[in-house]
Amino acid sequence: MSHSTQPADVALRKATRRLLPFLFCLYVTNYLDRVNVGFAALQMKPMLHFSDAVYGIGGGIFFVGYLLFQLPSNLILVRIGARRWLGALMIAWGLISASTLLVHSPETFYLFRFLLGAAEAGFFPGVILYLTYWFPASARARSVALFMMAAPISGIIGSPISGALLSMHSAPGLAGWQWLFLVEGLPAVALGICVPFFLTEKPLHAKWLSDEERTGLLDSLAREAEAAESTGKASVTSVIAKPEAWLLSAAYFTLTFASYALNLWLPQLVKLYSGYEDWLVGFLMVAPFAVSVCVMGFVANRADKTHTPHAHYAGVCIAAALALLFTLPARGALLPTILLSITVAGIYSGFGPFWAMPRDLLAGASAPAAIAFINSLGNLGGAFGPSVVGIIKQHTGGFDAAKAVVAATLFLGAILALLAKPRRQPSSARIS
Repeated sequence: MSHSTQPADVALRKATRRLLPFLFCLYVTNYLDRVNVGFAALQMKPMLHFSDAVYGIGGGIFFVGYLLFQLPSNLILVRIGARRWLGALMIAWGLISASTLLVHSPETFYLFRFLLGAAEAGFFPGVILYLTYWFPASARARSVALFMMAAPISGIIGSPISGALLSMHSAPGLAGWQWLFLVEGLPAVALGICVPFFLTEKPLHAKWLSDEERTGLLDSLAREAEAAESTGKASVTSVIAKPEAWLLSAAYFTLTFASYALNLWLPQLVKLYSGYEDWLVGFLMVAPFAVSVCVMGFVANRADKTHTPHAHYAGVCIAAALALLFTLPARGALLPTILLSITVAGIYSGFGPFWAMPRDLLAGASAPAAIAFINSLGNLGGAFGPSVVGIIKQHTGGFDAAKAVVAATLFLGAILALLAKPRRQPSSARIS
């Protein structure tokens, strides 16, 4: 037994070192191109005379394209292979992101955001599917967690760069916000060209594994596939019939609602509180994302060790909501930045415990269908969050009412997560 599993362990370590750093870089680029419109808005809104509602709707319409094209994109990936399709997606969204510099009206803004969502739709679920080719369930959670850390890291890397690019407004030919889209879109094109050369499709094709390591890993993945098939086929109908699936979908809706509401409006909030120039706002915004990276790992480890993902999810949502409410009377640059850092860290820290909750409630063959169902419905929050904030801000003239709505949404998410907790957690569902 030990002899047969040792080569698989070596193969997993090699795959982790070989694949995850590159996938991490791809996701940093992906997330940055998704949310850099938040920085661009500091100049784009006044220069193009966009109202808060127009900007909010444009920010949220990304998810319309994202949801419509997610399933077709994954089907194409299965047909033509992960390397070719992920590379093609990156080239497409990089060109679309760079071309956003051509926006001149609300209609063109909506169009480019929709197209960007459609192009990015297949990337995240495609990578998650790709990881299943390499990592058995016992190692997959750690690989996904390492991959998802790229989201806040993109904020640490991208915020000062975005702020600096906005200062190029005096450069010939283009405004600062146009330089931002151009410069931050082109790396996705370059990386997309590199994908087929850096990623290996499946273990069977890995020349960097020995024959023994390759066989060991393939045997481990085959045993897992056989065990999953023995539990029977899952149907979407069986998932929809579970109240837990709807509760978790609603909870995830609140999380993505708050996440994208803050991501796309955070630069304007920080600028409002600090009064700093755009490039200084970029450096100040490193703080919320740096805090998030530290807190994410701690919360995820604690939730796993104590087998209490529901409680940890509820706890970070409540902490984020309270911190956001405390910003209402706050003034100056320091205190609001600290409170916003707690809010952003709480929201990002909710993703790890959240994806441990379906594992406990919807185990066995229904898990893939359940996760797809929850992810699809939950991501609708990303479409509504930025839009709702924009509409409220336009009607009230400030952020206070919008922040109260986001905080209330986070409180609701905490309640929904606790309601979804099983009365009695079976020991077989626990992951140690």
